Amino acid sequence: MEMVTKAEKEQLEARLAALIANRGVISVRIAEARALGDLKENGDYHAAREQQGLEEAEIRRLEDRLRNLSVVDEKMSKALENVVFIGCTVRIREQGTDDVDLYRLVGEASGSPSADYIEVTATSPMGEALLKARVGDVVRVNAPRGPKKFEIMEIVT
Repeated sequence: MEMVTKAEKEQLEARLAALIANRGVISVRIAEARALGDLKENGDYHAAREQQGLEEAEIRRLEDRLRNLSVVDEKMSKALENVVFIGCTVRIREQGTDDVDLYRLVGEASGSPSADYIEVTATSPMGEALLKARVGDVVRVNAPRGPKKFEIMEIVT
């Protein structure tokens, strides 16, 4: 089961609503292109049909995700002091270096990078290692270039 924050769920629902609202627009585009005649060499018709297929697949994917996700109770995560949970921003240091970075554990990547922190999803190797870890713990992450260890310095939010 995928865990997301309330805001992340609202983003998914808004994306789904926009795609569903766009169904009529695509249907009109298909009808207009069909009215132009020969469908074999009608680029507008084929482009509209392709867009329709892609958007219908995205609608099904979003509906499945929304059916199978769990919204994180933010009051609960705040009650668990010193435990990393979805929605938390943590300051971590890679062992063996002086590099200290901020990571935010999210259920769904926002797609808009932040200069303040690095977003990691709960299903990523880093996210899995951070989830439910405590301040002071050293977590092991199986990174593409080999395992790395990080110490959790503090939970910022």
